[in-house]
Amino acid sequence: MRQLWIDGQWQPPAGSAPPRRIENPATLDLVDEVAEAGAADVRRACATAAAAQRHWRRVPALERGKLLHEAAGRVRADRASLSALLTREGGKPRIENLDEVEWCAACFQYYAEIARNSHGSSIPPTAEHQINFTIKEPLGVVAAIVPFNYPLLLLVWKIAPALAAGNAVVIKPSELTPLATLRLVEQSMAHLPAGVVNVVTGGPETGEALVEDPDVACIAFTGSTAVGTRIAVSAARQLKRVNLELGGIDPLIVFEDADLDIAVPGAAWARFLNNGQVCTSAKRIYVVESIAREFMDRFVAHTATLRIGDGMDPETDIGPLISERARARVEDQVARAVSEGARVLTGGHRVSAGPGWFYAPTVLADVRPTHSVVCEEVFGPIASIQIVKDADAAIEAAARSEYGLGANIYTRNLTWALRAMSEIKAGTFWINDPLTDNDAAPFGGMRKSGMGRELGEEGLDAFRETKHVHLDFVPERKSFWFPYKNRAAEIPDEN
Repeated sequence: MRQLWIDGQWQPPAGSAPPRRIENPATLDLVDEVAEAGAADVRRACATAAAAQRHWRRVPALERGKLLHEAAGRVRADRASLSALLTREGGKPRIENLDEVEWCAACFQYYAEIARNSHGSSIPPTAEHQINFTIKEPLGVVAAIVPFNYPLLLLVWKIAPALAAGNAVVIKPSELTPLATLRLVEQSMAHLPAGVVNVVTGGPETGEALVEDPDVACIAFTGSTAVGTRIAVSAARQLKRVNLELGGIDPLIVFEDADLDIAVPGAAWARFLNNGQVCTSAKRIYVVESIAREFMDRFVAHTATLRIGDGMDPETDIGPLISERARARVEDQVARAVSEGARVLTGGHRVSAGPGWFYAPTVLADVRPTHSVVCEEVFGPIASIQIVKDADAAIEAAARSEYGLGANIYTRNLTWALRAMSEIKAGTFWINDPLTDNDAAPFGGMRKSGMGRELGEEGLDAFRETKHVHLDFVPERKSFWFPYKNRAAEIPDEN
């Protein structure tokens, strides 16, 4: 059984709750068991982090940067084992997890560098012999609560800038995929000062205790809009910072000038990557009427070629869904779509690729804007395609949403591209290259898709606050101090 990582070492939980079983979603074999942290364990981890942060914040940025560079090197050295463990506990094809590990290393490197370069700014003074400047200070203890779909990447997006800024962290990984996080901390972060990084494993109760802990200054969360809203309400009561990356029902538009040799496989990848378990996946696909038939025929044919199986098989394109519950939800969403008038072009059934939670990539036609697969987030392999009259109708339909995490388009027409970019509310807008991230570019949602940003300089500032320093290097008695009788002559007569 894997224990809790607190104060730089493995520690058993204080309570007697049975350990949580982590099963391979492809084979249903037991991968390992993890401790279930209770409120007392969360309190201990947060108190430890608060004590460690008082020293960590004073470590020079250059030294913190060196330690994060070392973390990046250790991540790369452990790439083979980390990627295999990610696949066994989460189901993603191993090639995708190899990419995830590399992206984590790159993120550590990025923040190791930029945290050395940005500490504040100078401000023009309002009078002589004065100096004004700002400094950026860490918040304190950051709680990082991470989902199952990218358990390491979405974690490192939070803790790399938080640590670079001088904060300590307490991590709560998804109860479905905690093992790679525990290995990451043990193998790649144990060289950091004890207590700066801590991990408490468990379910929603563990996360709730972490959000409520008095030592936590900021909650960085990726997950559903419903849970994010509850976290925001709790944080508001305590005036804590939040950085929330929440759900998305992202559009993808294929305009009539798109090269279908590129747009078809691009759209399929944007929808079916990680079996559709991606916040920014293309959940609403709009195709202009003049090319709709050809696009749909080719999209269905391409989808049928995707190989489904155990993610440890190097030829697998799509692995299992994360759990039995996740597959049941996808089945229910397909059934409701059909009952509402949608038509299944391919898929719509379970796949016998093993004992795990496999489901065929599904393409739905005759989808309408009011259908449930359009109005609620679908976290699974369902591509819903809507045919629209022209570019204007496509942009209007894509913009009609309460969410705004990302958006994708395929076009060579600059006018269409810039109109869509302007009218569609989305934190990231991809043109002809879906779902590509950049460590130096901010990532996050608008509307119900969240608040705050990860990555880029904005991602660093999410874990810092600004202090203004006013210095007068010639101490003197000011003419505007008490007593005011000395200024009586300044007061004008009333007319």
